[in-house]
Amino acid sequence: MKVVFLGTSSSTPTKNRGLPSLMILREGEQLLFDCGEGTQRQMIRAGVGLRKRLRIFVSHMHADHVLGLAGILLTLSLTGRQHPLEVYGPSALKTFIEQLKDTFNFEPQFDLLVYRVSSGVVYRGDGFRVEAFEVKHIAESYGYAVIEDPKPGRFDVVKAKELGIPKGPLWKALQEGKPVVVCGQVIKPEDVLGPPRSGLKVVYTGDTAPTRAVIDVSRDADLLIHEATFDDSLEGLASDELHSTARQAAKNALEAGAKKLVLTHISPRYEDPCLLLSQAKEVFEDVVVAEDLMSIELR
Repeated sequence: MKVVFLGTSSSTPTKNRGLPSLMILREGEQLLFDCGEGTQRQMIRAGVGLRKRLRIFVSHMHADHVLGLAGILLTLSLTGRQHPLEVYGPSALKTFIEQLKDTFNFEPQFDLLVYRVSSGVVYRGDGFRVEAFEVKHIAESYGYAVIEDPKPGRFDVVKAKELGIPKGPLWKALQEGKPVVVCGQVIKPEDVLGPPRSGLKVVYTGDTAPTRAVIDVSRDADLLIHEATFDDSLEGLASDELHSTARQAAKNALEAGAKKLVLTHISPRYEDPCLLLSQAKEVFEDVVVAEDLMSIELR
């Protein structure tokens, strides 16, 4: 699973940061979370393009998170996309997309499927799911978690040989959780597999003030991508605008037991985000500040 940060600013773009958007790539699927203005250009710069297996998830309907949808929908239409496109988000998303179509006088040649999300599983892919969870922001807002299915335990080659199982299709069947028969003896997967392993979990908060929902969903996450719009001195402003400080994001990561924290949605006032990083590191060690086009690969 690879996470590509396409836009990491808040509210307005800067010289080095575009508006909020990130892409998760998993076995040929593209999961795009938020779509700020200029997202499609950032995708080109990042070398990810627009694939058939693209799905878009919108956290909330503030302009800095959705204005890039117009460009992507028009580009997909102009390039002759035939594959359906699924877009997920709050209740106002469908009306917004219909207004875009009316304003720009275009009707896509592909099926455009818009789904209103609520807390819970909103999409199931091959070996993973996407869950939405309600967060605390001015508008109807959701975070998203990409959670892989549990994986089989590690295959014990020595044990398999001791049981006389020939290497090949029978090994593969056992790794897939299917029993096999060797010389009249039924061998179960648990005879040669270790305990099941958890799949990867990546959580994206969108815009939110501190809320228990983030901690609960992020429990033991491999990666927590948390907005960190302000530093400690602006905690009052963060509270008023229902955003988070870097320290508050770090506290959430610590309580959730997340393995790694990435701070994003950085206010344009921080040309150098070292203050945000240092305040977060006082609470949680494994933290970085996202930069545009930065990527993280999880295994």
